[in-house]
Amino acid sequence: MNFDIDIEESLRVLNNGGLILYPTDTVWGIGCDATNEDAVASIYALKKRSDEKSMIILLADERDIVKYVTQPDPKVFDYIKGIHKPTTIIYEGAVGLAQNLTPQNNTIAIRITKDRFCKDLIKRFRKPIVSTSANVSGYPAPAVFNDIDVVIKNGVDYIVQHRQDDLTPAAPSAVVKWNADGSLHIIRP
Repeated sequence: MNFDIDIEESLRVLNNGGLILYPTDTVWGIGCDATNEDAVASIYALKKRSDEKSMIILLADERDIVKYVTQPDPKVFDYIKGIHKPTTIIYEGAVGLAQNLTPQNNTIAIRITKDRFCKDLIKRFRKPIVSTSANVSGYPAPAVFNDIDVVIKNGVDYIVQHRQDDLTPAAPSAVVKWNADGSLHIIRP
């Protein structure tokens, strides 16, 4: 499938501090430049979400983790290679990101995306992209594009066309916290 127009439009919006609605390797997400505080604040406002809750960022390649985490445990890279379902890992020591993205304890939730559209977009953007489920806070994450609330659709600057007709129900990622001692705490299996 040719999604070059979606990539170009998404890049234009992201570079201007706007919000995109896009398909990920899990559920549809609201995205923005993860280094832009104003853009991150816009997502919190759109979702009516407390800005004390952190959000996930997507990276295209695990080697980029070192750009946004101060001292990642080298064992995490082996762990990432061994997982087969989309898994978000919470790291301590977030750096290089919007301050309001890591409001409480300087941790950051990162998922290495395997989705081709997301990988291409992030590689071309050259920065991480926020990925938070496309729902108003307190409501369920939409399983397919048609389940996304009109409030969300009207609140973003660009809606990606790619995969809108995909009716395969999506589920959120697994979430684990990588502790400083190298142990794992499973938050969402």
